[in-house]
Amino acid sequence: MKKKVTVIGYGGQGGWHADHALKSDVVSLLGIYDIAQKRVELAKSKGINTYATLEEALNDERCDIVVIATPNDVHKELVKKALAAGKNVICEKPVEMTVAAFDEMAEAAKASGKLFTVHQNRRWDVDFLAMKQIIEEGDIGEPIRIESRIHGSRGIPSDWRCHKPYGGGMILDWGVHLIDQMLQLIPEKIVKVACDVTNITTDEVDDGFRLNIYFESGKTGYVEVGTYNFIPMPRFYMQCKNGSAKIEDWRQKAQVAKCLAWHESDVVPVQTAAGITKTMAPRDEITLKTYEIERPVSDVHDFYRNVVKAVDGIEPQLIKLCQVRRVMQVMETAFASAEKGAPIVVDI
Repeated sequence: MKKKVTVIGYGGQGGWHADHALKSDVVSLLGIYDIAQKRVELAKSKGINTYATLEEALNDERCDIVVIATPNDVHKELVKKALAAGKNVICEKPVEMTVAAFDEMAEAAKASGKLFTVHQNRRWDVDFLAMKQIIEEGDIGEPIRIESRIHGSRGIPSDWRCHKPYGGGMILDWGVHLIDQMLQLIPEKIVKVACDVTNITTDEVDDGFRLNIYFESGKTGYVEVGTYNFIPMPRFYMQCKNGSAKIEDWRQKAQVAKCLAWHESDVVPVQTAAGITKTMAPRDEITLKTYEIERPVSDVHDFYRNVVKAVDGIEPQLIKLCQVRRVMQVMETAFASAEKGAPIVVDI
């Protein structure tokens, strides 16, 4: 039997959850609650059940899972109330704005005995899955450095995401996804974090950032988000011990180059504007193999399938709270590094 889901907050992401619940093979939509009457009316116009109060929504005995899809500043309060009402809880990302606030939520979940997880849905993005596949297959060896970027040119949306009290800004909005992906690609201890932010379109929150994550093994991860980039850089670029990989755009296949032989007996120099160079001369097919990786098959409904199985004790939840906490630690340190204007040594 399908688990019944109630969505708290019927904005953009809450609407996404509601729509997917209506199409799901493992959950069904019980109803929504929102403080904005226009969103309530929108839900009613679609034939969706609505609740008059938050208490009515949380106390509905038919509900198995509550989804919190509100602005970030009220996540903690709502998650704790839902857990206290005996509900399993999915919270939108970022789960909160500080590690301390997240720890309160995790403690409440432990005390309740109910499942609590975070909607890190971009673990199902095909570009991320392609990079993960390349690493796991090992054809070009272990990664040395992974660069992950998202570039846009329209600034921050003119809603709560551009206001600091609500948890706005790109580190909390997009950074939470890209950092989570990076820590899946390089699952190692972090020893240093360095970050700087941009304020091109607003002074209230970061509208972009550049983040370097240094791992104990010597690997590095680079995460960059920009909202004032009219020519975007590649979505992913990865240097490995035996080659490189690149995804230009999330809609395109991954390009892989494998080094077959390091030395070339006769390198043809390249003529540049200021002279010739052998160092930067291109390789040929004798020493380099190039190929593409097909876009992996992905289904975002797998998130809910896992949550339902985890609620029933059939399998562990994929988005683990310890993983969420590490991402929170990195984001908190990124803010501190940007404010200090210097790298920060950590043990994460």
